[in-house]
Amino acid sequence: MNHKHTVAIIGGGAAGIAAAASLLKRRPGLDIAIIEPSETHAYQPGWTMVGGGIFDVATTMRAMKSVIPKGTTWIRQAASTFQPEHNQVTLADGNTVSYEALVVAPGIRLAWEKIAGLTEALGKHGVTSNYRHDCAPYTWHLIQNVKSGRAIFTQPPMPIKCAGAPQKAMYLACDHWRRAGVLDRIEVEFRNAGGVLFGVADYVPALQSYVDKYGIDLALGSNLAAIDGPAQVAVFQTAEGEVARSFDMIHVVPPQVAPQFLADSPLAAESGFTEVDQHTLQHVRYPNVFGLGDAGSMPNAKTAAAARKQAPVVAVNVLCQLDGKGPRAGYDGYGSCPLTVERGKIVLAEFGYGGKLMPSFPEWLVDGTKPARLSWMLKADALPWIYWNGMLKGREWLAGPGGLIAQ
Repeated sequence: MNHKHTVAIIGGGAAGIAAAASLLKRRPGLDIAIIEPSETHAYQPGWTMVGGGIFDVATTMRAMKSVIPKGTTWIRQAASTFQPEHNQVTLADGNTVSYEALVVAPGIRLAWEKIAGLTEALGKHGVTSNYRHDCAPYTWHLIQNVKSGRAIFTQPPMPIKCAGAPQKAMYLACDHWRRAGVLDRIEVEFRNAGGVLFGVADYVPALQSYVDKYGIDLALGSNLAAIDGPAQVAVFQTAEGEVARSFDMIHVVPPQVAPQFLADSPLAAESGFTEVDQHTLQHVRYPNVFGLGDAGSMPNAKTAAAARKQAPVVAVNVLCQLDGKGPRAGYDGYGSCPLTVERGKIVLAEFGYGGKLMPSFPEWLVDGTKPARLSWMLKADALPWIYWNGMLKGREWLAGPGGLIAQ
């Protein structure tokens, strides 16, 4: 069977659904197909809060059919291969989808298998990760029950989705242990494969102050290579060689790569991600193909906030392409990472390409480089509501398609 649609969207995650909703806002009745095999849709930024005992995991999950925009066709299949020269996608079941414009937003793949022993150990033996919804509650279980010993938090090489998430889990854990009066009995290590605490220097002083406050041992250039769950030992690669560390709890962030079907396709850059112009989000070789979200080749932080800003840009430029015109809207690299440094306070990192600070609020209201209670209220109360009722519905509050390009 060959399905035919004006616009085909690969992925029913935050980026794909937001792009569909933004398209329909501008052109009601547009023939759109969303290709997505999953029956559930997750608000993934909430999993940090689940791991910190603030959210219940059930509140972060909804049925996919409830977020698919009305008027679109949901094809409940996985994409398998791309034939962009024929304007066609082949599905896992062998059927094809023909399109006039293609939007590629399948997300990033969590490569758990790249760390030896991790898949078998997850969810037991003190091994957890907020990057899996079924493990995030186990993170909170461990935080409540670890009273002494060693707790390790890891971060793999970039790119990863939400570069602040490894630290968020650590700070919330330390804050709980501090309040419970046991922090001085727990040896906390942050083993980061990168060379800096955070990639945008303006936010480092505030974060470093919490590393110092909680007495965290910061080990840069330390990449998790293997885990022996039953023995509770983790092996790290460092410049000096392999280092083995015992643990009572370890929060692991997996390496992350492009989905294989995308990496193997003619749409991929050398990195494996969809090769698009970083401003127009239009493919560099196939002008009727666009990419956004975590699977895009743009050098921005891979966050839901980035996808929220990218979706209107893609919507405008897809419609321009369908109308025989060049792209008109541009993306400035905006991303946001609300860093939960303690329960009730957040360092609200907002930045664009090149690490340029891009605050949404005036400094007198929220200084994003310092921990603030108002930022916590934004993360805990406002952002989930905005996600479900704004971003996924095509309501572009503080996210309109800026950066218009002169024709």
